[in-house]
Amino acid sequence: MDTTNYCSKGKYDMNRVYNFSAGPSVLPEKVLQRAADEMLCYGDSGQSVMEMSHRSKEYQAIFDHTKELLIELMEIPDNYEVLFLQGGASSQFAMLPLNLMNKSGKADFVLTGQWATKAQKEAARYGEANIVASSKDKTFSYIPKLDPATFTKDADYFHICFNNTIYGTKWNQLPQTGDVPLVADISSCILSEPIDVSKFGVLYAGAQKNLAPAGVTIVIIRKDLIGNARDITPTMFNYQIHAENNSMFNTPPCYPIYIAGLVLEWIKEEFGDLKAMQKHNEKKAAILYDFLDQSKLFKGTVVKEDRSLMNVPFVTGNEELDAKFVAQAKKAGFVNIKGHRSVGGMRASIYNAMPIEGVEKLVEFMAQFEKENA
Repeated sequence: MDTTNYCSKGKYDMNRVYNFSAGPSVLPEKVLQRAADEMLCYGDSGQSVMEMSHRSKEYQAIFDHTKELLIELMEIPDNYEVLFLQGGASSQFAMLPLNLMNKSGKADFVLTGQWATKAQKEAARYGEANIVASSKDKTFSYIPKLDPATFTKDADYFHICFNNTIYGTKWNQLPQTGDVPLVADISSCILSEPIDVSKFGVLYAGAQKNLAPAGVTIVIIRKDLIGNARDITPTMFNYQIHAENNSMFNTPPCYPIYIAGLVLEWIKEEFGDLKAMQKHNEKKAAILYDFLDQSKLFKGTVVKEDRSLMNVPFVTGNEELDAKFVAQAKKAGFVNIKGHRSVGGMRASIYNAMPIEGVEKLVEFMAQFEKENA
């Protein structure tokens, strides 16, 4: 394949599709173009970032810049440590109990989907993982109302999944957990809107949905929660080890961290801050939700008050028609729109990098499909 011709600007633009994947997901085109420009030679280093030693001054500058931008945009307080780890958000399901479930040996969980459920099951291997509420009864289509009387008063932490990628729900009112550290998986909503970090003990996110390619996991942890790992904790699963070594205990996922830095620069240059990013995402999501609310063929699957800005699941009510829509959408240039295998239907993941134009064109296609099939 002649990659030189394929990657020329005209043909590259012509072949771009609208990627609605839940992750790995769409990245800003400006970021991809800059990464392409710097692939063979980063700055005056004479080498690609992919080849660069993580101990070099050049890479340390990239790492430091990325970390500083993340702290700036998320307004992370000084009493929090920012770690760039590996193993995906799923590794945090074990790291959290190994490092935090060390006083009462108890933790509380709200089950709002597959990932929250997996976090609870993994924690149950190490202690008492209490389920205080669940929305499984209605296929996780809502965020359950909580009764503080059911909370474990001496829990070591309280876990939620902030935005549920598969089911398209989002927490709009956080649990009031008092002195119990609130822990949240923010994999599919990181940087999509402001989050008051000070309300959490730990925030963690796999970066492949809204920040970078797969390979790096962000952990933002209050410093007083570090240093209490169980004796059986593997060295690589000890937050203290990574904090003391500035995420360089072993070779970090260098290239995804570099791309994360470019994405953070893009957010800052294009939007300025996360308040503006949120307004942009609300405008984008409203285009799709407004269509679903008036459609005679398609309908959203989530109660309105708990709708996600990032992941929008919808159905026609007919599996054969759903499959026909997915197939025709792909031919029209709207890819990865099939719903998760556990749910079915369709799902449009409209992360930060999805342009408004992409959602507008999807709605146009949906309207035409409805006209032809309703």
